[in-house]
Amino acid sequence: MQLFFADYRAVWRAGEVAGLGQEETAKLFELHPLPPGTPILLDAQMRPIEPLTSWFRSLGLDARDADTMIAYAYAVLRLLVFLAARGLDLASATETDLRQYRLWRTRQDTPAPRVETAGNRKVSAAVQKTTWGKESAAIGQLYAYLKRIKVVPESPWRSDGDSRTSLANRGSRDMRVRHMEIDQYIYFRDVGFGGLVPDGGIDPSFHGWLPHRNRAACELALLTGMRIQEWSTLLLPELGLLDGQRPSTTYADLSVCAKGKYPRSVYVPMDAMELLDPYLMLERPQIVAAAQRSLRQQYRDLFVVDRVEADGARLRGVFEGQRVTWEVKMMEPELRRLCVWETGDGLEPLALFLRRGGRMPTFSGWDRARWRAWDRMKELGAGQPTPMLPRQCWLYHDLRHTFALRLLIFLTREAVGDAVKQELPMSTLLEHMVGNPLLVVQHRLGHQQPSTTYKYVRFLKDPMQEVDEAFREWTAAGGASYVTIAQRLMNLEVTDASQG
Repeated sequence: MQLFFADYRAVWRAGEVAGLGQEETAKLFELHPLPPGTPILLDAQMRPIEPLTSWFRSLGLDARDADTMIAYAYAVLRLLVFLAARGLDLASATETDLRQYRLWRTRQDTPAPRVETAGNRKVSAAVQKTTWGKESAAIGQLYAYLKRIKVVPESPWRSDGDSRTSLANRGSRDMRVRHMEIDQYIYFRDVGFGGLVPDGGIDPSFHGWLPHRNRAACELALLTGMRIQEWSTLLLPELGLLDGQRPSTTYADLSVCAKGKYPRSVYVPMDAMELLDPYLMLERPQIVAAAQRSLRQQYRDLFVVDRVEADGARLRGVFEGQRVTWEVKMMEPELRRLCVWETGDGLEPLALFLRRGGRMPTFSGWDRARWRAWDRMKELGAGQPTPMLPRQCWLYHDLRHTFALRLLIFLTREAVGDAVKQELPMSTLLEHMVGNPLLVVQHRLGHQQPSTTYKYVRFLKDPMQEVDEAFREWTAAGGASYVTIAQRLMNLEVTDASQG
C-alpha cells in the first residue's frame, strides 16, 4: 500500500500530466474537485483501494482540513496493518479485534505486528491515551461510513452501557495546565531564548538562533494567549507592520489558522509590539537581504503580492500564473509561507517571523528552538540560584496557560474590589454578565465552551499551600510532624520496651 495526498501545486510544477496541458488539467480539476491534502491510498499496481479512497474523498468534500485528513489517513492505515497481520480486513474485523487493536496502541508491552511500514512512513505502536482518543474518533467515523454504504451490516463500534464507545479512551481527560511565575518567565525568555546569563548580563559565548526573534515570539505568545499555530503564522499586514509602520497596539483577526478555524479577534498590547522592534530592525532585515537569491529562484512557486488593501486585510497578486485575491484571515498556513511582497527593490517575505532562507519557520523549527533554550536553561541553572524548572521542558502552550491564569486572577480581583467599593452583596445581573472574569477569559482564549475555561479555576491557588496552612498549628504543637502523627495513629511509635 502507498499513501499519497492531493497536491495541486505539484501538478502545476510538473507542467503536463498524462498528456494533458495545464488548461485541460485545470478544467479537469473544476469538474472533479479534490481538496488539497485529500488522502489517496493505492495498491501495488497504483490502483485506488476502495472503499477507503472514497471515504477519504468524502472527508475532503466535507471540508475537513488537511491536517485532520492526514491524521485520519495514518490512523486507518495503522489499523489496516494490524488487521492484515491477523488475516483480517475492515469488513471481517469484530469488536474484539478492535479492542485488541486499542490494547496494542495504548500499551507499551504489547507485541507489534510483523508488518512495520506503509508507504514511506513507519507505522508505530504505542501512543499516549490522549492521542488514542483522536485516533479512535477516526476509526469510529470510518465504520459509520462503511455501515452507511453497506460494506458492514453493523458497526463493531458499540456502546458498552456507560454512554461511551467501546474504543474510547478510558483515562481521564483532565486538562494539563502549567503556568509560569514572573521569574520563571523572565528566565525562559531572556536566558533560554535571549542569550543572557541568569543575572541579566551578556553572555559572550552565546552564538545565534535569532535571539531577538525568539524573545519577541515568547512575548507575543504570553501577552495575547495565542496558540503556536496562531502567532507563528502571522503576516506583517495583520499587525500593521508594512512600509516601516508599527502601531503601538493592534488587533489580529484569526480564522483559518485558529483552532477549529473558529474566528476571533486578538488584542496585541504595547509591550508585545515594542519587543518586536529589535527583531524587526536588527535581525529581520539581515535575513531578508541574505534570502533574495533563494527567493528569486523560487519566484514561480511563490504568491507574489503587489497590492495590499483594506488596511492589510486583503492581498492581491499572482499565484501559479493567475491573478488572485485573498482575505488574509482566510489564508492557510502553507499559503502564508509562500507570501512575498514585490517592493521594487526586492522580495519582502510577508511572514512576521522568518528563518534563514526567508521562509516562515515550521512548527518543528520552533520546537528545535525551544529545546535549545531548555538545554541552555538547565546548563546555566546547574549550581546557581535560578528559578525552579519543571521536570519536563516548557512548552509554548504554557505561555497561553500563564496568560489565562494571570488575566483570570486580575479580573477576579477587580470584580471583587468593585463589589466591595459599592458595598453590594453581589453585582447586578447585567454587570455580572458583562464583567464575569470567566466569560472574558473564554472570549480572549477563543474557547467554544465555558467549561473549558472553568478548568483554570482550580489552578488559581495552590491547594497544597492551604493544606500546609490548615495543619501548621497541629504539627507545630509538640514538634509533631506528619510522620509522627501517622506513627501514633498506627501505633508504630518506638517504645523503650521495643528497644530492648
